Amino acid sequence: MKKLSLSLLLLLIGLGFQTTAQQAGELKTQFDQLRYRLDALDKNIDDLLWYQKVGDVADIDKVYIYGPPPAKVKKPEKTGTTNPVKFWTYVFTPKNMQKGRKYPLIVLPHGGVHADFTTYYAHIVRELIAQGYVVTAPEYRGSTGYGEALQKQIDYGGLENEDVLAARNHLVDNYPFIDGRRVGIAGWSHGGMIALMNIFDYPDSYQVAYAGVPVSDLIARMGYATDDYRRLFDAEYHIGATARDNVEEYRRRSPAWQAHKLKTPLLIHTTTNDDDVYVIEVEHLIKALKAEGKKFDYEIFQDAPGGHSFDRMDTPYAWNARVKIYKHLARYLKPESPIENVEQLRKAAYRGM
Repeated sequence: MKKLSLSLLLLLIGLGFQTTAQQAGELKTQFDQLRYRLDALDKNIDDLLWYQKVGDVADIDKVYIYGPPPAKVKKPEKTGTTNPVKFWTYVFTPKNMQKGRKYPLIVLPHGGVHADFTTYYAHIVRELIAQGYVVTAPEYRGSTGYGEALQKQIDYGGLENEDVLAARNHLVDNYPFIDGRRVGIAGWSHGGMIALMNIFDYPDSYQVAYAGVPVSDLIARMGYATDDYRRLFDAEYHIGATARDNVEEYRRRSPAWQAHKLKTPLLIHTTTNDDDVYVIEVEHLIKALKAEGKKFDYEIFQDAPGGHSFDRMDTPYAWNARVKIYKHLARYLKPESPIENVEQLRKAAYRGM
């Protein structure tokens, strides 16, 4: 009888653990779905804020376009699973555009492993618009704010680059006021990496590029990244392997290992105190470009205030750094009203100054 009771007790305990595990799984699913919905809400709010922050100087639109089919398909035989990936791209055009004139284009991919283009960049969009640029900012596969499906289409260092190129091509092919011979690409962090990969793979599509604190070597990055960060890459729906297990795949996705392809005029900024993209990673890219005999411009700032965000901030230090960026872009894109000093930049970005 005692043996039977013990067996029954163990059985009941086992069922309790099973129920608890099942409940935990269900709660996680509900939490994930809530997170995706909150991301979408944040995106909708931010889209309204764009009109408040830049609507006085720019016309704002979002167009729905597509890139290549998914990098990974679980059931390719299922109808629609190999269709192109659809995504949105922002389009900012100067309100004072003149009919019959052609304008240069800046492609501005956002950063973050999973992130989106937000009003964090409002002052930079204002500065670009003031110079006479049209700006497009693609919400490429993996971006947040559009639900689980797009977020899990992430292909970091892979087909996301093709999405950004698709945004560039869509504007050049369909907006008659854009000069397809004056197109630049600029980005920071992961966006800087996308800028690099675009000019390496499609040098004829861009006349100039800027890469700020760019992710440059995923192999080195995985060496100092946290476990949580690494899991974003070895997730089943993403690369599906660690850098240790598939070093060649990580190399293929890393600009430092593609340096031999550079043909486009390029400026790189980094800082010694960056606590996100360590300077050693960008130095690897710089040394690789030099080893290939490539001509390019770069500056390694020393302990720049703001670290990873140092040249995107609203500070005199950042203003001076951005003037250098705009001079580099203007040298090749010839905007109507180039920013050449901090006073011009302040007037462009900040109303009433």
